[in-house]
Amino acid sequence: MKIKISKYTEKEARYKKQDTNKIQKNKTQKISINKMQNKEKIFDLEERTTKFAVEVVKLCRKLPKDSINSRLTGQAVGSAGSVGANYREANDALGKKDFILRVKISRKEAKEVIHWLELIKEANPEFLKEADVLKKEALELKNILSAIANKVSEKK
Repeated sequence: MKIKISKYTEKEARYKKQDTNKIQKNKTQKISINKMQNKEKIFDLEERTTKFAVEVVKLCRKLPKDSINSRLTGQAVGSAGSVGANYREANDALGKKDFILRVKISRKEAKEVIHWLELIKEANPEFLKEADVLKKEALELKNILSAIANKVSEKK
């Protein structure tokens, strides 16, 4: 004769435990799928900022070598690279405040690239079209980073 330990028999307790384990396993699988999907979104922006910096480098290599372009290209490449570098730093942030700070720095660098691209256009009118395309991408990145910073700041 079996004695009830609590309100369940041993057999009922075993079935309940199996059901609980199945539910937990399904939840775990769903969570890991969601995490993978979120990481793809995060890394997509990392890839986009890297591609942007590469395109700025390609443009700067095409420019004539002179004292003006030397300064402009150095600044443009530096700030374009910093957009992606600071965004990656934000993804590895120690906390919410650190994340917001890094995203804002990345946004500031995107604004700076826009400035340098304007000056490159002025000094090299023959590259107007290419510089405009990069300027548009920098503006889009700035807007995306602004939206991220604002959204995270609101959740305080």
